[in-house]
Amino acid sequence: MKIQKPVIIEGYNNEWPRSFNIIESVISNKLNGLVLEIEHVGSTSIPSLSAKPIIDIDVVIESMDCLPQVIKKLEELGYIHEGDLGIENREAFARRDVYVPYTSEGNEKHEHHLYVCNRESEELKRHIMFRNILRKHPLLVSEYANLKFQLANKYRNNRQAYSAGKTEFITRIMNGYQDI
Repeated sequence: MKIQKPVIIEGYNNEWPRSFNIIESVISNKLNGLVLEIEHVGSTSIPSLSAKPIIDIDVVIESMDCLPQVIKKLEELGYIHEGDLGIENREAFARRDVYVPYTSEGNEKHEHHLYVCNRESEELKRHIMFRNILRKHPLLVSEYANLKFQLANKYRNNRQAYSAGKTEFITRIMNGYQDI
């Protein structure tokens, strides 16, 4: 049985974008020609937003036809393909260890979640839209941060309940700001 880590929210860290850039560069070089873009999504991509210190990364490919090539190259970097985990057009990848993605330097990389999506992925579109809304609306960032701290205190050892607790806020924001 996999032991869940507690939900811990940290204040915004200026290292998060730098850590993303390091990981993005390694993946981009490895997937040269297969990738359309690599997006930093999730709370660590939003300046001043408190977050779990885990970087969310969406690797965007043209179509799932090239997924087998992408899987092979990501495995060479130390990722493990986990499948779509129930979300269409989005494939999840776990890290073998803290050094993934592997580089010649052999140094540890920031904890991150890696997904490969085709450009038609609804989950990808949702990630980008939510990120862009929060980047443009600082008051929403404060409201979201407060909610995250409350939920983390209430559900410290239950990541599913923590995530579920954010759903109403996310839905309200997505429905109210679709013009962005």
